[in-house]
Amino acid sequence: MVKIEYNKEACIGCGACAAQCPDNWEIVEEEGQYKAKLKNKEPAELGCNQDATDSCPVNAIKILK
Repeated sequence: MVKIEYNKEACIGCGACAAQCPDNWEIVEEEGQYKAKLKNKEPAELGCNQDATDSCPVNAIKILK
């Protein structure tokens, strides 16, 4: 099992993670700002979450194994 850490404060809401891994990421509006929302912090497999991590321009996503 893997664990995903997501820094919501660092997120700029660009949508790269959701574009790379829509099964586990989505963009939502909160208080007038767009932010990524992580659906499952501990997925059974890494899958496309590595692509989401690699595509984040502000390094707001980290994969822990």
